[in-house]
Amino acid sequence: MQRVPVVNPDNSPAMPCKASRARRMVRDGKAVSKRNKLGIYYIQLVDEPSGRETQSISAGVDPGKYYSGIGLQSKIFTLFTAHLFLPFETVKKRMEQRRMMRRTRRGRRINRDLAFSLRAHRQKRFSNRRSNKLAPSIKASRLLEIRVITELAKIYPISSIFYEYVKAKTVKGCSFSPVQVGQKWAIEQLSEIAPVITKFGWQTSNLRKHLGLPKQKLNKKEAIPATHAVDGITLAASQFIDYLPFENSEGRGHCWLGKIKITNAPFFVIRRPPVSRRQLHLMIPAKGGVRRKYGGTTTRHGVRKGDYVEGVKAGIQYQGWCSGDTAKQISISNAVWKRVGQFTASKVRLLQRSTGLICTQEMDFNVAV
Repeated sequence: MQRVPVVNPDNSPAMPCKASRARRMVRDGKAVSKRNKLGIYYIQLVDEPSGRETQSISAGVDPGKYYSGIGLQSKIFTLFTAHLFLPFETVKKRMEQRRMMRRTRRGRRINRDLAFSLRAHRQKRFSNRRSNKLAPSIKASRLLEIRVITELAKIYPISSIFYEYVKAKTVKGCSFSPVQVGQKWAIEQLSEIAPVITKFGWQTSNLRKHLGLPKQKLNKKEAIPATHAVDGITLAASQFIDYLPFENSEGRGHCWLGKIKITNAPFFVIRRPPVSRRQLHLMIPAKGGVRRKYGGTTTRHGVRKGDYVEGVKAGIQYQGWCSGDTAKQISISNAVWKRVGQFTASKVRLLQRSTGLICTQEMDFNVAV
């Protein structure tokens, strides 16, 4: 049975409770219903509880290049699972485009009729030859993982975070790996939330096989629990069960010590809304010297791109995220940013302001162990 998160009157996280108990507390006026920025339903107590003792709840983070898996686990319950679509490729392409546009602008203002020493070349502002430089594409991916863990820590009393560490090969002639630099930076940020313990991939694989959890390896981009979320749960389970050495009268060796129970849990798919940043200068100037507006989050109708809205067309209600606008209409897109339709602005109602995330609960993490 799934558990509902509970927070104290001062917003500190408490232990989750049964859904039936949460409904009774809301009905009797002992708690109020709320939702966080991930769309998770939780309750907040009105009065001070009789005690604030909490049990161990661990978080598991399985970082990847394009997708990541996150899981929350207690000793007897699985609390949360998520599949993250990382913005690595999007940020990489936009950085390449930004670099090309910047070089084009600089090239236009240089008078090549002058001697090289007299040309308007801007001097460097700082040295970018640093061994610990964090690539924007990698930083954006790690920031999304940190953002999700931060939101979870507000409603769950997370006691430890298990992070899968990848030993990446360094490029020839380079003394560091951007992947490892990103991991080190992410671990430092997560350490401010809870103690971080690193695990290697082979350790995650061995424990997953011991727990009997299925793994989907054919299509890594498929948003199902068996692709990446299962590794997040496995990492979180490392707090309660581990392969440890033993020695007794019969001999010595290694065995699995500890007990844990994997249960049903909500499964979320999380991504960033692919909203383009506002561009002051387009690559191709418009006729007459007037450049059209491109990018940004503002619209002409009071809503912003990324807001969760409801539109009515032909008597049918559609819900989705605002993705654009025209002079009289607002575009609404679904969770994968495919446009559902264009709606008259007066028939669009704001449901929730943008949180910078698109979170949808697809199914349940349902694994019988």
